[in-house]
Amino acid sequence: MALIGGIIKGVIAIKEAVTTEVNPVEAQEKVLTSLLNTAKDTAFGKHYNFSGLLEAKDVKDAFANTIPYHDYSKMKSEWWHKVLQYEKDITWPGQPNYFALSSGTTGKESKRIPVTDAMLNAIKSAGIAQVFALNNFDLPVDFFEKDIMMLGSSTNLETKAEHKEGEISGISASNIPDWFRGYYKPGEDIAQIDDWDKRVKRIAEKAKQWDIGALSGIPSWIELMLEEVIAYNKVSNIHEIWPNLQVYTSGGVAFGPYAKSFNALLGKPVTVIDTYLASEGFIAFQERPETNAMKLVTDNGIYFEFVPFKPEYINTDGSLKQNAPALSLAEVTLDEDYVLVISTVSGAWRYLIGDTIAFTDIDRAEIVITGRTKFFLNTVGSQLSVNKMDDAVQYLEEKLNIKIPEYTLCAKRYNDEFYHSWYLGSDIEDADEETISKLLDTFLSNANKNYKVARTKALKGVKVKVVPTAIFHDWSGANKKKGGQVKMERVMNEEKFKTWETFVAEHS
Repeated sequence: MALIGGIIKGVIAIKEAVTTEVNPVEAQEKVLTSLLNTAKDTAFGKHYNFSGLLEAKDVKDAFANTIPYHDYSKMKSEWWHKVLQYEKDITWPGQPNYFALSSGTTGKESKRIPVTDAMLNAIKSAGIAQVFALNNFDLPVDFFEKDIMMLGSSTNLETKAEHKEGEISGISASNIPDWFRGYYKPGEDIAQIDDWDKRVKRIAEKAKQWDIGALSGIPSWIELMLEEVIAYNKVSNIHEIWPNLQVYTSGGVAFGPYAKSFNALLGKPVTVIDTYLASEGFIAFQERPETNAMKLVTDNGIYFEFVPFKPEYINTDGSLKQNAPALSLAEVTLDEDYVLVISTVSGAWRYLIGDTIAFTDIDRAEIVITGRTKFFLNTVGSQLSVNKMDDAVQYLEEKLNIKIPEYTLCAKRYNDEFYHSWYLGSDIEDADEETISKLLDTFLSNANKNYKVARTKALKGVKVKVVPTAIFHDWSGANKKKGGQVKMERVMNEEKFKTWETFVAEHS
């Protein structure tokens, strides 16, 4: 009898029953007031007169009209460079004990984003809220006794003079609550291994000793780990090793493009739950099974603003124009793309996180991630967002009965004519690239009116090359680091694309 699991599930059910539903709009107003109150005596708070803002008739409007938008470069050059030099009380009281390293998908070198104790507490609280939300998914009692495999970056953080640094998944895993350590796999010793391949090999060797009920991590790296475990143990699918695997908590990127290749590694279906943990904080998680949308964490250390994702508000480098209007949660509408702007308990102020989102349910504050501001392909007026690209790739998978877990593209000039040049990661042999090009072009023309118009003007067509999926993983390993928060660029500029094409030619 799953006694412990029954107790845990019972506690979760009771907690859900007695918890009052949060009003997202009211919660956000309280969060903003709390952020301004806490940081009013910092250098940033004094510079922008937070004390005065708190006395305004409409605090959110005064805040939006006073504080400029910041991307990482602006935040670092004007403020965070002082934090990195161990000055205190700059954008948040005190000095952070951690910095999250984030190369994201486009940066040339790692960003160093402050992670305060308040942010770590907020991440833990959001994680606990997600655990309580599992009651909505009608999981069996014995699930709550199984181990949880959290595959992130290494927990072997680098120690500097007065702080430690590493990727946010490694920082979070190194600060997990004591009560959770008994469930956490691969365990502290393996999690500290820096080398991704060595870490995964150790997981494969130990896999049979664990009773994994849930997986958590970025889809591409979870897939590679599962493939290694399956190959090492000479089985046909992961359920022959972990028969009680029932839940996969996905994060970092949209799961859709990976669904077909991920499911091919399973012996039976699992529940997929989306989460949104960024280097800057725990943004959202899927709260209920009726939707794949995620609920914004509106009551826990992050204040959200939303800028309509329109070309007139976006600079060519993906940053926001300072005159771009920002909407509060009370002002957004359904099914419109917004640039996400956050202010946090780590001292990020009106910070452009780089993602675009759309609301699927405003009353519940539920969203889906629709892309990246720098991945919005508009070189020739096509206004093509990542969610439309993902849809096109999934259409190809269904139409051709193939798996395409990775892709990237560029609006590239060929003899002064623009084509969308796609590289698809798939292990099929003798791919008919011309047919795939036509299918892509037709789908996008039907799905996106701006793309259709562009095809009658500057955009001359689509070119496709199919390459082994492993090349994408090798690219990430060569340019950044395998595992953790590393994600593949979906859109590249022409300069980066030249480097990519050279890499592909050398590794094909």
